[in-house]
Amino acid sequence: MSSIGTGYDLFATTFSPDGRVFQVEYATKAVENSGTAIGLRVKDGVVLGVEKLILSKMLVEGSNRRIHTIDKHAGLVFAGLSADARQLVNRSRDEASNYRTTYGSDVPAQVLANRVASFTHAHTLYWSLRPFGASVLMGVYDADGPQLYCVEPSGSCYNYFGCAVGKGKQAAKVEIEKLDLANMTARQAVVEVAKIIYSVHDEVKDKAFELELSWVCDESNRRHQLVPKDLLQEAEKQAKEALQEDMDDE
Repeated sequence: MSSIGTGYDLFATTFSPDGRVFQVEYATKAVENSGTAIGLRVKDGVVLGVEKLILSKMLVEGSNRRIHTIDKHAGLVFAGLSADARQLVNRSRDEASNYRTTYGSDVPAQVLANRVASFTHAHTLYWSLRPFGASVLMGVYDADGPQLYCVEPSGSCYNYFGCAVGKGKQAAKVEIEKLDLANMTARQAVVEVAKIIYSVHDEVKDKAFELELSWVCDESNRRHQLVPKDLLQEAEKQAKEALQEDMDDE
């Protein structure tokens, strides 16, 4: 009975006999049904990218963004339910603002990630709440240099050199592990993120998508901002060419 969650998935506070919390697993499943989001930490910054599936042809280009600025030195990309992620974005901004008000400086990456992770974890502890159906990747450039953190629906928080969440997570991770991130620049990473997202996108099963890219790096004066349009277009061009070459080789 416990293997399918029957009777043990009514509340996030209930453990199954084999130690599972099904509500958290269901929230993780919501993330896995979403477009792929990727973060790369390179020698001079962090690059974030996401495969934003276009639900309707009537949507205005650039609306319903999945990449958000948290503070001048921090950005966030998410995979999962947009409404849930919006609460995490707002909480992240509040934490960054409160830290600056209290200490007079930019919030460190580890502090920001841990505070958001604690907020996320709190929603798995009470029967009156449910877990957030979203995972977030945070790119921050603080006093210790560029940092990349992932916060999962369970409240777990990890520091990565490269990370992917969403439906193409496994295939993306395989491609990320092939990269020499320690010697890569942010400008090069923009192209690599675009290539990975295009390679994991399933044109048969998935709808069309809009590629969103942002960075916080030396080239952007350590401020989080969207990648310049000309660089975005060049990255998409190279990604499509690489995808076409792979198809021709097959």
